[in-house]
Amino acid sequence: MQRNRQQLEQLESDALAPYALASGSSRGRLHHEPEPRYRTAFQRDRDRIVHCAAFRLLEYKTQVFVNDAGDYFRTRLTHTLEVAQIGRTLARALGANEDLVEAICLAHDLGHPPFGHAGEGILNQLMAGCGGFNHNHQSYRVVTKLERRYHHWNGLNLTLETLEGIAKHETDYDVSALVGIAEDTGPSIEAQIANLADELAYNAHDLDDGLHAGLITADELGQLEIWRRVVEHSGWNGEQLDEVVRHSLIRELVGMLVDDVLTQSADNLESAKPQSAADAQRHPQPLVTHSEAQKRDNAALKAFLFNKMYRHYRIVRMQARAEHVLQALYDSYVKAPLQLPDEYRAKLDQEMRERVVADYLASLTDRSAIQQYRQFFEPLTRS
Repeated sequence: MQRNRQQLEQLESDALAPYALASGSSRGRLHHEPEPRYRTAFQRDRDRIVHCAAFRLLEYKTQVFVNDAGDYFRTRLTHTLEVAQIGRTLARALGANEDLVEAICLAHDLGHPPFGHAGEGILNQLMAGCGGFNHNHQSYRVVTKLERRYHHWNGLNLTLETLEGIAKHETDYDVSALVGIAEDTGPSIEAQIANLADELAYNAHDLDDGLHAGLITADELGQLEIWRRVVEHSGWNGEQLDEVVRHSLIRELVGMLVDDVLTQSADNLESAKPQSAADAQRHPQPLVTHSEAQKRDNAALKAFLFNKMYRHYRIVRMQARAEHVLQALYDSYVKAPLQLPDEYRAKLDQEMRERVVADYLASLTDRSAIQQYRQFFEPLTRS
């Protein structure tokens, strides 16, 4: 039995809640093209994202630990896959469009530069007089401009719903005005889910990596209410925190956070009673949220991770190295842009030099940035 796109759209429409975005009602793409026979519009978006070059390069980009720190630690790619998995679970349970959530989740870090937030921070500082740098805006540039896979247009030609979800994914840095998307509506339910899934995965899995690396200990975590609840629910007696125990505790934490999002969001939706996707986007506050108690616990966990992990001397040293590498490369390319690869040199007549350099540096992986630094500044390194 085969199901064509129209049948898939009908199945989707029958299963979705009234506030979800249905692919059959998509506003289309910036450049018209016929939709596939056996995939919905949002499924095509998801597949295009997975097959683009920027997605593959996430494998060698930092989450917290630089790529050469060890094989276990999460990269931007593994983080992205974990976000997508959590996003699908939330979407399915809330009756939202799972394919659209997955597409937004998979695209949300495409614009991240090498070396994680240290890389983003130094590029933003260097670009202060030229519009700054933000990975969310850069992700939008990747899917609309920088990816080159088609003869007749730049970018991936994603649906307007996916593009808007990417632009409005990060609630504390909405790039809607910057990219020409209406600011008078909030993010879709699907974009809200992607945002929560990102935050949830980030906190839980950074905690896992920190414990694995020995930067933080279970005893230190004992000061946090959220950790005490995890320990209580898991039944751990406080003995040796080996690998299996650590995995079980992180699994318990993720499950607890997902349960809280689903319970609170269901209450929010029942209270607001949105009858359409537009109703949900016009609601003055996000409808997909944690409970107030969980928000407080999450804030305490974030503060703990910031002080105990992100400011640990080992992480600070990696960040300092990353900033040094990117600043040196940026200065060198801005001073002599003819060193850029041909595809970026061709853009120098269309955009300011600094933006072209930032686009190129953001496309690099940790190891390619380090390799270029050695070629430029260590004379004995062969090019």
